Amino acid sequence: MAELEVLVDDVRRLVEVESPSLDVDACTASAENLAALIEERTGRAASLIDSPVGPHVHWSGGGEPSVLILGHHDTVFPLGALAERPFRHADGKLTGPGVFDMKAGIVQAIHAVAELDDASGVEMLFTADEEVGSAASRDLLEERAQACGNVLVLEPSGDGGAIKTGRKGAGTFEVVVHGRASHAGLDPDAGINSLIEAAHQVLVIASIGDAAAGTTVTPTVAKAGTADNVVPAETRVRVDVRVTGPEEKDRVEAAMAALTPVDERATIEVLGRIGRPPMPESASATLFPLAQQADPGVVGVAVGGASDGNFTAALGVPTLDGLGAVGGGAHADHEWVDASTLPARVALLRGILERIPAP
Repeated sequence: MAELEVLVDDVRRLVEVESPSLDVDACTASAENLAALIEERTGRAASLIDSPVGPHVHWSGGGEPSVLILGHHDTVFPLGALAERPFRHADGKLTGPGVFDMKAGIVQAIHAVAELDDASGVEMLFTADEEVGSAASRDLLEERAQACGNVLVLEPSGDGGAIKTGRKGAGTFEVVVHGRASHAGLDPDAGINSLIEAAHQVLVIASIGDAAAGTTVTPTVAKAGTADNVVPAETRVRVDVRVTGPEEKDRVEAAMAALTPVDERATIEVLGRIGRPPMPESASATLFPLAQQADPGVVGVAVGGASDGNFTAALGVPTLDGLGAVGGGAHADHEWVDASTLPARVALLRGILERIPAP
């Protein structure tokens, strides 16, 4: 079993090389650091696959592929976050930018693979743009998922270490309301107030959600106007959407496309879509029992968040998610990992890998 001290040191090594999404230089340094660690622990070199957003890191144990371990090395935190929140191991917790999502999970995977008596058939892929939609990695990860036939995703676990057996589909829309500017004091009626129109639309948008169906449609960010004495000519509203099935995906996309202005002089432009399809619990039906065999105490849970596992599950490839670190605070300054769980999570992943049949 992997020693806790070694695991913690390896997590430190990854966290201390910052990797904000879309920063090509930072993600290049991160990929090189990650590839070096993989080679040190497994004895086999990893490949760097260039992309417009920075390198993806791919590793193969050789032989006919049978399982893809899928993760990402980019994080949501900007350069400089490490200086504000250095990596720490204190009171049983690991903290630092990206430690929970998902650099500790990457370390767990590397050690699980390194402990296998025979790693042939196993591949690992750590992409550089999951946090910003996976546009530069989707084709690659889908190709490798189909080639391998099984996918284990290293996103952080659910509460208490639960494995994620299902996920909602997710997408972001931007609703752009076009009006006309005018002087707010001298001639307000000459303008078309995009902010007032957007207020009407926000209420309509929020009503598209359906709690009974598990669908959430949530306006999250709004930007309007240029000055406090100008009728705003343009307002932009961002909308987060989560759906449980393809029927709801179609319904929500149609409802968003059908938004109609209350003020007929205004126009509405709807951008975006539900880009990550739902991951039904059926996608994990063959893999979750292997996790239970490896650890009878493990539990599964369906969650609202999305990951690259949504893409692989949509292809019909068996997919099990949430196999990363145990902790909390993903995407927040207080994110943390329960250090004591690292060896057990390595053992869990190793146990699943050992139980996946050869092709």
